[in-house]
Amino acid sequence: MRVVCEGGIVRTSLHTTMKDSFTDSCEPDHVPVMVEEVIGALGCEPGGVYVDATLGLGGHALAILERIGPVGMLIGIDRDRDSLEIARRRLREHEGATRLFHENFKNLPLVLNNLDLRPVDGILVDLGISSYQLLSENRGFSFSSTAMLDMRMDRGQRPTAADLVNNLSQEQLAGIIYRYGEEKRSRRIAAAIVAARAHGPITRCAQLAEIVARAAGRRRTHGIHPATQTFQALRIAVNQELEGLEDFFAGVLRFLKPGGRIVAIAFHSLEDRIVKSAFRMLSGRCVCNRAPALCTCPRRALARPVFSRSRTPSAAEIASNPRSRSARLRALERI
Repeated sequence: MRVVCEGGIVRTSLHTTMKDSFTDSCEPDHVPVMVEEVIGALGCEPGGVYVDATLGLGGHALAILERIGPVGMLIGIDRDRDSLEIARRRLREHEGATRLFHENFKNLPLVLNNLDLRPVDGILVDLGISSYQLLSENRGFSFSSTAMLDMRMDRGQRPTAADLVNNLSQEQLAGIIYRYGEEKRSRRIAAAIVAARAHGPITRCAQLAEIVARAAGRRRTHGIHPATQTFQALRIAVNQELEGLEDFFAGVLRFLKPGGRIVAIAFHSLEDRIVKSAFRMLSGRCVCNRAPALCTCPRRALARPVFSRSRTPSAAEIASNPRSRSARLRALERI
Protein backbone atom coordinates (compact mmCIF):
# COMPACT_ATOMS: atom_id res chain seq x y z
CA MET A 1 0.00 0.00 0.00
CA ARG A 2 1.31 3.47 -0.73
CA VAL A 3 0.02 7.01 -0.53
CA VAL A 4 0.74 9.10 -3.62
CA CYS A 5 1.11 12.82 -2.99
CA GLU A 6 1.98 15.74 -5.19
CA GLY A 7 5.73 16.03 -5.39
CA GLY A 8 6.55 12.44 -4.55
CA ILE A 9 5.57 9.08 -3.16
CA VAL A 10 5.30 8.35 0.54
CA ARG A 11 5.43 4.61 1.14
CA THR A 12 3.53 3.07 4.03
CA SER A 13 3.49 -0.45 5.43
CA LEU A 14 0.78 -2.51 7.11
CA HIS A 15 1.92 -1.14 10.46
CA THR A 16 2.09 2.51 9.41
CA THR A 17 -0.61 4.86 10.58
CA MET A 18 -2.81 6.07 7.73
CA LYS A 19 -5.08 9.05 8.14
CA ASP A 20 -8.79 8.48 7.64
CA SER A 21 -9.18 11.33 5.20
CA PHE A 22 -6.98 12.70 2.46
CA THR A 23 -6.58 16.12 0.95
CA ASP A 24 -6.83 16.82 -2.77
CA SER A 25 -3.03 16.69 -3.00
CA CYS A 26 -2.65 13.33 -1.28
CA GLU A 27 -4.72 10.31 -2.33
CA PRO A 28 -4.35 6.62 -1.49
CA ASP A 29 -3.00 4.62 -4.40
CA HIS A 30 -5.53 2.14 -5.70
CA VAL A 31 -5.15 -0.83 -8.03
CA PRO A 32 -8.54 -2.21 -9.10
CA VAL A 33 -8.76 -5.98 -9.29
CA MET A 34 -9.04 -7.65 -12.73
CA VAL A 35 -9.77 -4.33 -14.42
CA GLU A 36 -9.38 -5.53 -18.01
CA GLU A 37 -11.52 -8.58 -17.30
CA VAL A 38 -14.20 -6.34 -15.78
CA ILE A 39 -14.24 -4.02 -18.81
CA GLY A 40 -14.46 -7.00 -21.15
CA ALA A 41 -17.18 -8.75 -19.15
CA LEU A 42 -19.29 -5.58 -18.98
CA GLY A 43 -18.85 -5.08 -22.71
CA CYS A 44 -18.24 -1.35 -22.20
CA GLU A 45 -19.11 0.72 -25.27
CA PRO A 46 -18.83 4.48 -25.95
CA GLY A 47 -21.98 6.30 -24.89
CA GLY A 48 -23.18 3.51 -22.61
CA VAL A 49 -24.72 3.83 -19.16
CA TYR A 50 -23.03 1.75 -16.49
CA VAL A 51 -23.36 1.34 -12.73
CA ASP A 52 -20.52 0.73 -10.30
CA ALA A 53 -22.62 -0.31 -7.32
CA THR A 54 -19.60 -0.62 -5.01
CA LEU A 55 -17.55 2.38 -6.08
CA GLY A 56 -14.78 2.12 -3.49
CA LEU A 57 -11.90 4.38 -4.46
CA GLY A 58 -13.09 4.57 -8.06
CA GLY A 59 -10.53 2.43 -9.86
CA HIS A 60 -12.98 0.34 -11.86
CA ALA A 61 -15.19 3.40 -12.41
CA LEU A 62 -12.29 5.36 -13.91
CA ALA A 63 -11.54 2.52 -16.33
CA ILE A 64 -15.21 2.37 -17.34
CA LEU A 65 -15.40 6.14 -17.86
CA GLU A 66 -12.31 6.11 -20.03
CA ARG A 67 -13.95 3.47 -22.21
CA ILE A 68 -17.45 4.97 -22.52
CA GLY A 69 -16.30 8.52 -23.26
CA PRO A 70 -17.86 11.90 -22.46
CA VAL A 71 -21.29 11.01 -23.83
CA GLY A 72 -21.59 7.94 -21.59
CA MET A 73 -22.67 7.92 -17.96
CA LEU A 74 -21.34 6.22 -14.83
CA ILE A 75 -23.57 5.89 -11.77
CA GLY A 76 -21.47 5.22 -8.67
CA ILE A 77 -22.68 4.07 -5.26
CA ASP A 78 -20.82 3.45 -2.02
CA ARG A 79 -21.86 3.15 1.61
CA ASP A 80 -18.50 4.49 2.87
CA ARG A 81 -18.52 8.31 2.81
CA ASP A 82 -14.72 8.55 3.02
CA SER A 83 -14.23 6.25 0.04
CA LEU A 84 -16.94 8.07 -1.89
CA GLU A 85 -15.21 11.43 -1.46
CA ILE A 86 -11.85 10.00 -2.52
CA ALA A 87 -13.50 8.48 -5.58
CA ARG A 88 -15.20 11.78 -6.35
CA ARG A 89 -11.81 13.48 -6.50
CA ARG A 90 -10.31 10.67 -8.55
CA LEU A 91 -13.12 10.96 -11.10
CA ARG A 92 -13.32 14.76 -11.18
CA GLU A 93 -12.09 14.98 -14.79
CA HIS A 94 -15.23 13.01 -15.72
CA GLU A 95 -17.56 14.99 -13.45
CA GLY A 96 -20.05 15.64 -16.22
CA ALA A 97 -20.43 11.93 -16.91
CA THR A 98 -20.80 10.73 -13.30
CA ARG A 99 -23.64 10.59 -10.77
CA LEU A 100 -22.41 9.54 -7.31
CA PHE A 101 -24.56 8.46 -4.36
CA HIS A 102 -23.90 7.61 -0.71
CA GLU A 103 -25.96 4.45 -0.43
CA ASN A 104 -25.77 0.72 0.23
CA PHE A 105 -25.48 -1.12 -3.09
CA LYS A 106 -28.43 -3.31 -2.10
CA ASN A 107 -30.58 -0.20 -2.46
CA LEU A 108 -29.57 0.23 -6.11
CA PRO A 109 -33.18 -0.32 -7.31
CA LEU A 110 -34.26 2.71 -5.26
CA VAL A 111 -31.47 4.83 -6.74
CA LEU A 112 -32.26 3.81 -10.31
CA ASN A 113 -36.00 4.30 -9.81
CA ASN A 114 -35.32 7.93 -8.90
CA LEU A 115 -33.22 8.59 -12.00
CA ASP A 116 -34.79 9.34 -15.36
CA LEU A 117 -32.65 6.91 -17.34
CA ARG A 118 -33.06 4.35 -20.04
CA PRO A 119 -32.23 0.74 -19.07
CA VAL A 120 -28.54 0.53 -18.20
CA ASP A 121 -25.88 -1.33 -20.18
CA GLY A 122 -24.04 -2.90 -17.28
CA ILE A 123 -23.78 -3.21 -13.50
CA LEU A 124 -20.61 -3.98 -11.54
CA VAL A 125 -20.59 -5.26 -7.95
CA ASP A 126 -17.17 -5.71 -6.33
CA LEU A 127 -17.85 -7.39 -3.00
CA GLY A 128 -14.34 -6.97 -1.59
CA ILE A 129 -13.16 -4.60 1.12
CA SER A 130 -10.59 -2.07 -0.04
CA SER A 131 -7.00 -1.91 1.18
CA TYR A 132 -7.72 1.68 2.15
CA GLN A 133 -10.38 0.53 4.60
CA LEU A 134 -8.22 -2.28 5.95
CA LEU A 135 -5.20 -0.05 6.48
CA SER A 136 -6.94 3.09 7.74
CA GLU A 137 -5.85 3.33 11.33
CA ASN A 138 -9.16 4.53 12.73
CA ARG A 139 -11.53 2.20 10.88
CA GLY A 140 -10.91 -0.81 13.10
CA PHE A 141 -10.75 -3.54 10.44
CA SER A 142 -7.21 -4.84 10.90
CA PHE A 143 -5.97 -7.19 13.63
CA SER A 144 -2.57 -5.46 13.41
CA SER A 145 -4.15 -2.14 14.42
CA THR A 146 -4.40 -0.58 17.88
CA ALA A 147 -7.57 1.21 16.74
CA MET A 148 -10.96 0.84 18.38
CA LEU A 149 -12.93 -2.18 17.17
CA ASP A 150 -15.31 -0.75 14.59
CA MET A 151 -15.43 -2.46 11.15
CA ARG A 152 -18.39 -0.41 9.89
CA MET A 153 -18.28 0.46 6.20
CA ASP A 154 -20.96 3.06 6.87
CA ARG A 155 -20.04 4.76 10.13
CA GLY A 156 -23.53 6.11 10.52
CA GLN A 157 -24.87 2.64 11.24
CA ARG A 158 -24.87 0.42 14.33
CA PRO A 159 -23.65 -1.92 15.71
CA THR A 160 -19.86 -1.88 15.71
CA ALA A 161 -17.67 -4.95 16.06
CA ALA A 162 -17.08 -3.98 19.67
CA ASP A 163 -20.84 -4.04 20.29
CA LEU A 164 -21.04 -7.62 19.01
CA VAL A 165 -17.93 -8.84 20.83
CA ASN A 166 -19.01 -7.40 24.18
CA ASN A 167 -22.76 -8.02 24.09
CA LEU A 168 -23.52 -11.23 22.22
CA SER A 169 -23.74 -14.53 24.07
CA GLN A 170 -21.02 -17.13 23.73
CA GLU A 171 -23.32 -19.22 21.55
CA GLN A 172 -24.14 -16.29 19.29
CA LEU A 173 -20.48 -15.37 18.89
CA ALA A 174 -19.54 -18.96 18.07
CA GLY A 175 -22.31 -19.09 15.47
CA ILE A 176 -21.10 -15.92 13.74
CA ILE A 177 -17.45 -17.01 13.76
CA TYR A 178 -18.32 -20.44 12.40
CA ARG A 179 -20.88 -19.32 9.81
CA TYR A 180 -19.15 -16.25 8.41
CA GLY A 181 -15.52 -17.12 9.13
CA GLU A 182 -15.74 -20.89 8.56
CA GLU A 183 -13.52 -21.13 11.63
CA LYS A 184 -13.26 -24.67 13.05
CA ARG A 185 -12.22 -23.35 16.49
CA SER A 186 -15.24 -21.05 16.75
CA ARG A 187 -16.47 -22.42 20.08
CA ARG A 188 -13.04 -22.19 21.69
CA ILE A 189 -12.57 -18.63 20.39
CA ALA A 190 -16.03 -17.53 21.55
CA ALA A 191 -15.36 -18.95 25.01
CA ALA A 192 -12.06 -17.09 25.19
CA ILE A 193 -13.74 -13.81 24.19
CA VAL A 194 -16.44 -14.20 26.85
CA ALA A 195 -13.83 -15.06 29.50
CA ALA A 196 -11.69 -12.05 28.56
CA ARG A 197 -14.56 -9.56 28.57
CA ALA A 198 -15.47 -10.62 32.11
CA HIS A 199 -12.40 -8.61 33.19
CA GLY A 200 -13.35 -5.55 31.14
CA PRO A 201 -14.69 -4.63 27.70
CA ILE A 202 -12.76 -5.62 24.59
CA THR A 203 -12.38 -2.35 22.71
CA ARG A 204 -9.34 -2.53 20.43
CA CYS A 205 -8.40 -4.59 17.38
CA ALA A 206 -5.03 -5.74 18.68
CA GLN A 207 -6.63 -6.74 21.99
CA LEU A 208 -9.15 -8.99 20.25
CA ALA A 209 -6.50 -10.39 17.90
CA GLU A 210 -4.38 -11.44 20.88
CA ILE A 211 -7.35 -13.18 22.53
CA VAL A 212 -8.18 -15.05 19.32
CA ALA A 213 -4.54 -15.97 18.68
CA ARG A 214 -4.21 -17.51 22.14
CA ALA A 215 -7.41 -19.51 21.68
CA ALA A 216 -6.82 -20.59 18.08
CA GLY A 217 -3.07 -21.09 18.26
CA ARG A 218 -0.48 -18.37 17.92
CA ARG A 219 1.31 -19.72 14.85
CA ARG A 220 0.46 -18.37 11.41
CA THR A 221 -0.62 -20.88 8.77
CA HIS A 222 0.73 -20.15 5.29
CA GLY A 223 1.45 -16.61 6.46
CA ILE A 224 -2.17 -16.02 7.56
CA HIS A 225 -2.77 -14.55 11.02
CA PRO A 226 -4.83 -16.86 13.28
CA ALA A 227 -7.40 -14.07 13.83
CA THR A 228 -8.10 -13.58 10.12
CA GLN A 229 -11.23 -15.73 9.94
CA THR A 230 -12.69 -14.31 13.15
CA PHE A 231 -12.17 -10.74 11.96
CA GLN A 232 -13.73 -11.61 8.60
CA ALA A 233 -16.76 -13.09 10.38
CA LEU A 234 -17.27 -10.03 12.57
CA ARG A 235 -16.90 -7.68 9.59
CA ILE A 236 -19.51 -9.61 7.60
CA ALA A 237 -21.89 -9.60 10.57
CA VAL A 238 -21.42 -5.88 11.32
CA ASN A 239 -22.07 -4.86 7.72
CA GLN A 240 -24.68 -7.55 6.96
CA GLU A 241 -22.71 -8.29 3.81
CA LEU A 242 -24.50 -11.52 2.88
CA GLU A 243 -28.08 -10.63 3.84
CA GLY A 244 -30.22 -10.05 0.78
CA LEU A 245 -27.35 -10.56 -1.65
CA GLU A 246 -29.12 -13.19 -3.73
CA ASP A 247 -32.29 -11.08 -3.88
CA PHE A 248 -30.21 -8.10 -4.99
CA PHE A 249 -29.22 -9.75 -8.27
CA ALA A 250 -32.81 -10.71 -9.05
CA GLY A 251 -33.97 -7.19 -8.21
CA VAL A 252 -31.54 -5.29 -10.43
CA LEU A 253 -31.84 -7.51 -13.50
CA ARG A 254 -34.95 -5.62 -14.65
CA PHE A 255 -32.95 -2.39 -14.88
CA LEU A 256 -30.64 -3.87 -17.50
CA LYS A 257 -31.40 -3.58 -21.20
CA PRO A 258 -31.60 -6.88 -23.14
CA GLY A 259 -27.97 -7.84 -23.67
CA GLY A 260 -26.91 -5.79 -20.64
CA ARG A 261 -24.63 -7.47 -18.13
CA ILE A 262 -24.12 -7.86 -14.40
CA VAL A 263 -20.54 -8.49 -13.30
CA ALA A 264 -19.79 -9.63 -9.75
CA ILE A 265 -16.41 -10.06 -8.05
CA ALA A 266 -16.33 -12.14 -4.86
CA PHE A 267 -13.34 -12.62 -2.57
CA HIS A 268 -14.35 -15.49 -0.32
CA SER A 269 -16.30 -18.69 -0.74
CA LEU A 270 -19.43 -17.56 1.10
CA GLU A 271 -19.97 -14.63 -1.26
CA ASP A 272 -19.04 -16.61 -4.35
CA ARG A 273 -21.50 -19.41 -3.51
CA ILE A 274 -24.32 -16.85 -3.24
CA VAL A 275 -23.37 -15.18 -6.53
CA LYS A 276 -23.11 -18.56 -8.26
CA SER A 277 -26.50 -19.67 -6.94
CA ALA A 278 -28.20 -16.38 -7.90
CA PHE A 279 -26.76 -16.53 -11.41
CA ARG A 280 -27.81 -20.17 -11.83
CA MET A 281 -31.38 -19.38 -10.81
CA LEU A 282 -31.61 -16.35 -13.11
CA SER A 283 -30.32 -18.59 -15.91
CA GLY A 284 -33.27 -20.94 -15.37
CA ARG A 285 -31.25 -23.69 -13.73
CA CYS A 286 -31.92 -25.70 -10.58
CA VAL A 287 -30.30 -24.55 -7.35
CA CYS A 288 -32.14 -26.74 -4.84
CA ASN A 289 -30.28 -29.96 -5.78
CA ARG A 290 -33.42 -32.04 -5.40
CA ALA A 291 -34.66 -34.77 -7.68
CA PRO A 292 -36.40 -33.30 -10.79
CA ALA A 293 -39.83 -34.39 -9.52
CA LEU A 294 -39.29 -32.48 -6.26
CA CYS A 295 -37.54 -29.39 -7.68
CA THR A 296 -39.28 -26.11 -6.82
CA CYS A 297 -36.90 -23.79 -8.67
CA PRO A 298 -38.61 -21.37 -11.11
CA ARG A 299 -36.51 -22.68 -14.05
CA ARG A 300 -37.32 -19.54 -16.02
CA ALA A 301 -34.30 -18.25 -17.91
CA LEU A 302 -34.11 -14.46 -17.61
CA ALA A 303 -30.40 -14.29 -18.37
CA ARG A 304 -27.46 -16.41 -19.50
CA PRO A 305 -23.93 -16.74 -18.12
CA VAL A 306 -21.22 -14.93 -20.04
CA PHE A 307 -18.59 -17.49 -18.97
CA SER A 308 -19.01 -21.18 -18.28
CA ARG A 309 -16.87 -20.82 -15.13
CA SER A 310 -15.67 -18.00 -12.92
CA ARG A 311 -12.65 -16.02 -14.06
CA THR A 312 -9.63 -15.54 -11.82
CA PRO A 313 -6.69 -13.10 -11.88
CA SER A 314 -3.67 -13.89 -14.00
CA ALA A 315 -0.42 -15.02 -12.40
CA ALA A 316 1.10 -11.66 -13.31
CA GLU A 317 -1.66 -9.74 -11.54
CA ILE A 318 -1.38 -11.90 -8.42
CA ALA A 319 2.38 -11.31 -8.38
CA SER A 320 1.93 -7.53 -8.58
CA ASN A 321 -1.19 -7.36 -6.40
CA PRO A 322 -1.33 -10.34 -3.99
CA ARG A 323 -4.69 -9.17 -2.62
CA SER A 324 -6.28 -10.17 -5.94
CA ARG A 325 -5.43 -13.86 -5.51
CA SER A 326 -8.82 -14.84 -4.06
CA ALA A 327 -10.96 -12.86 -6.54
CA ARG A 328 -13.60 -14.72 -8.56
CA LEU A 329 -15.39 -12.90 -11.37
CA ARG A 330 -18.75 -14.01 -12.75
CA ALA A 331 -20.90 -12.31 -15.40
CA LEU A 332 -24.53 -12.66 -16.45
CA GLU A 333 -26.25 -11.25 -19.56
CA ARG A 334 -29.92 -10.37 -19.62
CA ILE A 335 -31.90 -12.13 -22.35
